[in-house]
Amino acid sequence: MKSVFVSICMILIACMALAQPSPTKSSVEVLENNMVRFSLLAPEAHEVSITGEWMPGYGSISFENGVMKRGPIVSKNLMKDDTGLWSVILGPVAPNSYGYSYVIDGVMVTDPANVIVKRDGATLLSVLFVPGKESEYIDVKEVHHGSLNRVWYDSPTLGLYRRMLVYTPPGYETGKEKYPVLYLLHGGSIDEEGWTTMGKAHLILDNLISQGKARPMLIVMPNGYANQTAAPGEGPVVTNVSAPGMAFSYGAFEKSLVNDIIPFIESVYRVIPDKDNRAITGLSMGGMHSFNTVLNNPDLFSYIGVFSAGIRNPGTELENQVEILKSAKPKLLWVGCGVTDPLAYTSTKTLVDLLRKHDLDFVYRESEGAHTWFIWRPYLAEFAQLLFK
Repeated sequence: MKSVFVSICMILIACMALAQPSPTKSSVEVLENNMVRFSLLAPEAHEVSITGEWMPGYGSISFENGVMKRGPIVSKNLMKDDTGLWSVILGPVAPNSYGYSYVIDGVMVTDPANVIVKRDGATLLSVLFVPGKESEYIDVKEVHHGSLNRVWYDSPTLGLYRRMLVYTPPGYETGKEKYPVLYLLHGGSIDEEGWTTMGKAHLILDNLISQGKARPMLIVMPNGYANQTAAPGEGPVVTNVSAPGMAFSYGAFEKSLVNDIIPFIESVYRVIPDKDNRAITGLSMGGMHSFNTVLNNPDLFSYIGVFSAGIRNPGTELENQVEILKSAKPKLLWVGCGVTDPLAYTSTKTLVDLLRKHDLDFVYRESEGAHTWFIWRPYLAEFAQLLFK
């Protein structure tokens, strides 16, 4: 009987051990001076490397004959020891949150022992967080937190029942105050979850509001693709959009934003329904959506942001658009882009030159980096602090 009991105990201990990730199987450790050690146990692998957002050239994109092409994977090789443990020390890595993946014999995989995995559009990434003063604004702190709601709404413009994310600030549920609204738009190949999973918009506002640096506000984060109901797995797949010409995101989504989303928000939530209490911004495709929405509706928004957006329509048409933008008399026009961004830097500079030519007041920021989240998060943090003043 005793031997049976011992055997059962041994089995339970073994099961518990299997349920826990082994610290030597795979790990990421932030060392002194922001150096980072990566380790992966893969004794059968022939080659292991790591790729991460902090690496220069990560996610590089180029154009050839008008066709967008992604560059080769930028990675660093790991070295293998006698136990089959691959490791490398990289850095220093600036304080921030970064996505990374391992490349094992040519196959990109997430870190099997890092439970923090985020979806960046169609890509799953393990997450490295380097603490420091520069990353405090995206850290989870002991402050009053707002609520993040997944909200379904009817879109007659698109003929769809769709989903968006809505952040309400701390105290919204128990108070009677009315709030301003920021409409925050995602980029291409992402969806309505991107600004929270990768962008940490809700944490940024929680921290800024707690410090008195930003006014409490709602953030509305819709899906910017007019032929989608919601993020993958969160809604039915739509093969045909009933509204003619509404499948493509440009134009169609913007009409839905004005005709469906804003009226829904202003009828369901306690918000201040006027121009001076509405802001709009977005990254990449979302910046383009923001720009176009304001051009077609100059009386809707007093605060406008454009992050890393490849503005179309150069030449005379863009000149005319800037004049329309000027007529909107925004209280804030904020433009930012990474200096090594092949998608947006040239067109952003064109826009900036035209804004100066037409004597518009605006804020312009250039950042070291390309088309990545560690550029857009601080853009949002700075933009939010300037809103509704």
